[in-house]
Amino acid sequence: MSVVLITGCSSGFGLETAIAFARGGDTVYATMRNLEKSDPLQRRAGVEGLELQLIALDVTDARSVVECVDQIEARHGSVDVLVNNAGIASLGSVEVVDLDVANGVFETNLWGAIRTIQAVLPAMRANRSGVIINVSSVAARLPGVAHTSWYGASKHALSVVSEGLANELHGTGVRVVCIEPGFFRTEIGMVAGGSAPEDDFYAADRAWVQAYYTNGVAGGGDPADVAAAIVAAASDPATPLHVPVPGEMKELVAVAGAVEFEQWLSGQIASFEAAAGPRPPR
Repeated sequence: MSVVLITGCSSGFGLETAIAFARGGDTVYATMRNLEKSDPLQRRAGVEGLELQLIALDVTDARSVVECVDQIEARHGSVDVLVNNAGIASLGSVEVVDLDVANGVFETNLWGAIRTIQAVLPAMRANRSGVIINVSSVAARLPGVAHTSWYGASKHALSVVSEGLANELHGTGVRVVCIEPGFFRTEIGMVAGGSAPEDDFYAADRAWVQAYYTNGVAGGGDPADVAAAIVAAASDPATPLHVPVPGEMKELVAVAGAVEFEQWLSGQIASFEAAAGPRPPR
């Protein structure tokens, strides 16, 4: 059985992943920034008679990350599986983005993952064994979308870091996997952020994009399917680095890589209009 550290377990993919690993008998350390939000996870675990270890972990705080990993390594020697799931999203235009909001997205989605990777890797390398699973997004494999630039950029960056890390760790026995979900029914959503004035030029267009994502998340898949993909990746050494979920997302990624951006943009706008109505006039 493996020692599994999972970030962002208060809801969504993290919660389902903690439950899935615990069902398999693994030693699960389910973490979140605020343990007061752990009730849904604890209730699920209680209903199924599952044992979980809860630890407060803020991936944006280097000391919090080190203390958490030190605590686990003191008990077990090393983490066998790290699941970097903690993530946030924000919505807004490049022109008027509040840079503190944009930096916050990167602090969690990119640097948070890097902090935990740096903390667990020395022991993993010493054991010549381990799996690092970064929960990214299909957005990391697609062209950018209006008003989601820094979310998409953070996920693209996480994808590139994962690829570079996999190269660096080649031959060490430590594997790297990027799980890339499409739309699923989670609480991350896409929330409007920044300090733009109410009458800013992009307000109507931003609301149109918001409607598309709101509808997409509401009609999305079961987060348990992503948890199943994560558990499978942890146990199967043949898992490729990039794992779109559901599998049909591979076709979308292939199409995106085969057309020019202008052609992709035209199709993207048509898809948004089909889901959220006509794009507001500029």
